[in-house]
Amino acid sequence: MNESLVMTLVGPVSAYLIGAIPVGFLVARVFGGLDIRRAGSGNIGATNVLRTLGTLPAILTLAGDVAKGYVAVSVARALVSGHWGAAAGAVLAVVGNCWPVFLRFRGGKGIATGLGAFLALTPWATAPAALVWLIVVASFRYVSLASIMACLCLPLGVALLGFWWGTADRWASVGAAVVTAVIIITRHRANLARLAAGREPRLGERASPA
Repeated sequence: MNESLVMTLVGPVSAYLIGAIPVGFLVARVFGGLDIRRAGSGNIGATNVLRTLGTLPAILTLAGDVAKGYVAVSVARALVSGHWGAAAGAVLAVVGNCWPVFLRFRGGKGIATGLGAFLALTPWATAPAALVWLIVVASFRYVSLASIMACLCLPLGVALLGFWWGTADRWASVGAAVVTAVIIITRHRANLARLAAGREPRLGERASPA
């Protein structure tokens, strides 16, 4: 098999597997000896870890999820020539986080891993989305709503702040941002239903069991 073809396959697969590392699950095992999927909301992300185990485990989960998104894109970029390989790596890192093979495809919602992935892919374009996230959390204390609003801003930020790239590179990143936003918002559909019903817990409140 052609070596470049092998790398084209290995890069995206590596990005998925790195994204699939279940950081929150592992942190919860170390700090609480529990399966985080059976606690709180049942999600393996930093918000549920915070509500279940406290601040330090949540910070470690957040940092680990961001780091694996960044590393996944960096690995994909190193293995696959062309900007599209890194863009595909960003999407697959989020896919891995949301549907990790190591946990029988029951994972998180992708927001922290997506942040890390786009910090590696299009660093300046994450600034508007991060700012929106902070404003919404500070104003309403709904992490889910902040995540959804940030995802809606991400493709626009990538398009507007990617003016120094070549056209093909720019639109590869925009496409990755759109697909990532769709995945993350879809993963928040239960949160959207609770927001509409007025039952979504705010930051610092305990979530109902999944």
